[in-house]
Amino acid sequence: MKQFNYVLTDPEGIHARPAGLLAKEAKSYADTVITVTKGGQTVKASQLMKLMSLGAKQGDEITVSAEGGDEEAAIAGMKKFLKEHL
Repeated sequence: MKQFNYVLTDPEGIHARPAGLLAKEAKSYADTVITVTKGGQTVKASQLMKLMSLGAKQGDEITVSAEGGDEEAAIAGMKKFLKEHL
């Protein structure tokens, strides 16, 4: 399992549009389970409504984890996505 921490910079945090894009990105790594953790609550990154239920706002730190056959690519993809969108 690979993981990294990220502090959200988007003023709105993980809201509908970026959450949808994040879920789509996570689904593109079919053989890897990607999760997002905030404040002890962990959800699958591919589940839009669960991502939004984290209530992650600007300045919050999240942990992104990837486990499966394509961990390296998934982590790299998630880091790139978060820097560009959140």
